[in-house]
Amino acid sequence: MLKIGSIFIPVTNLEKSEQWYERILGVKKIDSWGEGTGFYLPLGSTQLALIQVESLQPAHFHINKNEINSYYNFMVDDIESTQQHFRDNDVKTTEIEDFNGMKFFDFYDLDGNSFSVVSEVEDSPYHSDQVRRMQERNRAL
Repeated sequence: MLKIGSIFIPVTNLEKSEQWYERILGVKKIDSWGEGTGFYLPLGSTQLALIQVESLQPAHFHINKNEINSYYNFMVDDIESTQQHFRDNDVKTTEIEDFNGMKFFDFYDLDGNSFSVVSEVEDSPYHSDQVRRMQERNRAL
């Protein structure tokens, strides 16, 4: 019935951000329009769009005074090499943390937008294989 179609990210310099997202995340351009550019990711069907804004607008929310949370995350199989790729390209990242086997870290784009990268443990109900099994069971009902 429903699935996530696109993620929209506010950026203050569309041209520089297009280049950064292509180089760092490996996204491929679909098309551009006046104040935005659409991309597809190397894996999955969710699209990503950069939208030109006049002033910074964070792509995260505050949980408490000292903790922020991204609105969405990127899933990877090899979190260590992903973090190293970012660091090799001078992208600011946090340290990798482990939460009951799930590993994650945050990285920041040119506008300081915060994004999480997650590597889920295989037996977690949130792992993509587990979710796919649940989807298949529900379709069979």
